[in-house]
Amino acid sequence: MLEKILVPLDGSKVGEAALPVIEKLLAQFSPEIKVEVTLIQVLPATHWIVAGDVGAPMRFTDEELEPMKQAALNYLNKAGENLRNRGVAVRSMVGVGNQAEEILKAADEIGAGLIAMSTHGRSGIRRWAFGSVTDKVLRGARIPVLTVRASEGASSV
Repeated sequence: MLEKILVPLDGSKVGEAALPVIEKLLAQFSPEIKVEVTLIQVLPATHWIVAGDVGAPMRFTDEELEPMKQAALNYLNKAGENLRNRGVAVRSMVGVGNQAEEILKAADEIGAGLIAMSTHGRSGIRRWAFGSVTDKVLRGARIPVLTVRASEGASSV
């Protein structure tokens, strides 16, 4: 039996809060259950160009995205070291575009049975202003989503 878990990461310590929970969860599994964890980071497709008082979104070129994708893969491979050291099969994926949409698409592509992700714990006006990727994934997923609230001490990189 092979179980597949998708863990979205955003490059921050807060975003990594789900990893220790997944490690504890997997330690409870029977040895007959084989688990594959896929770590994903979604990069933005656009950036803002500002000239004076005017700004406009501009798509990243393939040449601009390549080093960003490589950096993301390096980060994901490092983030998955503890799981690998415990004998868990770990894959890394990099998406480009809308975070929630890319996470949901990746879950479908790999046949995930669970999405495990941290939440930054924003509420009120901050949640409205920044949106919530976790909320969008919770509402759009057709599989269970395990959310882990990052500790107050965690900080962004």
